[in-house]
Amino acid sequence: MLLIAMVLSASVAETVAQEVFKRKLEQVSFVPKGAWVAGVSVSYSQSDQDNYQFLIFEKIDGDSYTFKVSPTVMFCFKDNLTAGGRFSYSRQRTRLNAADIVLDNETNYDIDNLYSISHSYLGTALFRNYISLGRSTRFGLFTEVQLQLGGGQSKLCNGSGDDLTGTYERNFQFNVGVAPGLAVFLNNYSALEVNVGVLGFNYNHTRSVTDQIYIANRHTQQANFKINLFSITFGVMFYI
Repeated sequence: MLLIAMVLSASVAETVAQEVFKRKLEQVSFVPKGAWVAGVSVSYSQSDQDNYQFLIFEKIDGDSYTFKVSPTVMFCFKDNLTAGGRFSYSRQRTRLNAADIVLDNETNYDIDNLYSISHSYLGTALFRNYISLGRSTRFGLFTEVQLQLGGGQSKLCNGSGDDLTGTYERNFQFNVGVAPGLAVFLNNYSALEVNVGVLGFNYNHTRSVTDQIYIANRHTQQANFKINLFSITFGVMFYI
């Protein structure tokens, strides 16, 4: 019994003497503390159609434009950790003077005097965690947590004169999401970025008033737990 106790005691002492293994993930200061991150994206598109044809739509006569601006500002309060905000504003107008919908040789419909205009605004609180790829300070990954609040207004009119009809809408939206991305530094002060939405929750409420008489409300909720290819965002950010 004494021999067994001595063997067990020696085994326990040897186990305690062994160094505890800890996994060490090497991390460098990809974005240093005290740095400001800023950027802005602006997009504008315009199109004009004159006797244009697309699928079942023929003799399209109209024009449209879309404008969007989105500035972003963040502050690095700790190495590789930033927080800040983004504001987005977009405006879209479509004017369709005339068009024909042709289903077959005997079935067709005419559309004329259709006018639509809308604008929306969205404020986003951002939090980012950067992860360097090895010891490189040029390529890195980041995870962006987004909290969004916003709304907008839109107006749709159809017809003219006594046949004029229209709908006015106001909407409110709330979004929470996570968007991982990749940052590639072109130099010490600018980087190309791309991110894509992976998971999140969206809520939208729309109130419609038609011809100042009919009122309708619409609520939508959506949870997303997969890669959303429609939310891929490209941009240029400046690190100061």
